[in-house]
Amino acid sequence: MQRIHQLLIAVCIAAVALAGCSPSIYTDSTDEIYYRKLAEAEHKLGLRTGSKDDQALFIVAADWLGTPYRYGGKSRNGVDCSGLARILIGEAYGIDIPPGSGSQLEVCKRRVGRHRLRCGDLLFFGPKGKKRNINHVGVYLKDDRFIHASNRGVIVSSLNEEYYAKTYVCAARP
Repeated sequence: MQRIHQLLIAVCIAAVALAGCSPSIYTDSTDEIYYRKLAEAEHKLGLRTGSKDDQALFIVAADWLGTPYRYGGKSRNGVDCSGLARILIGEAYGIDIPPGSGSQLEVCKRRVGRHRLRCGDLLFFGPKGKKRNINHVGVYLKDDRFIHASNRGVIVSSLNEEYYAKTYVCAARP
């Protein structure tokens, strides 16, 4: 009986010691700021992130929502679709892709089937879904939703919307 009592005391001491070592998101102000930004991004984008999602992309993408459309633009004053894709991929992943949706498709060698889309994949669109006429690009977020610069500015849309379903050509991983 005394041995069991000693074992229980040892287990309790170990549990208390380990609990003192566990990290808390509230101990570091930068962690608190990060999680606040993530919560704001999820709210703006209308999507919840999970462990497999690239949370940095969500934070960067949410900051661009509502930016007006401007052909050839690449700033918060106005951005076009390929400019937005270039900025998001650059800021979230540190990958430099060229301007122009057709050029972006050319440099992305890894094609991805629609059923294997991951956060950060580039989605390419063209008239009647024809590959030779790529004229639009977006960045995949999750749940068939993507961010892109449209004539209404930077918005989140669904791949299931009739227009995007008809004009979707392919996806590629930068």
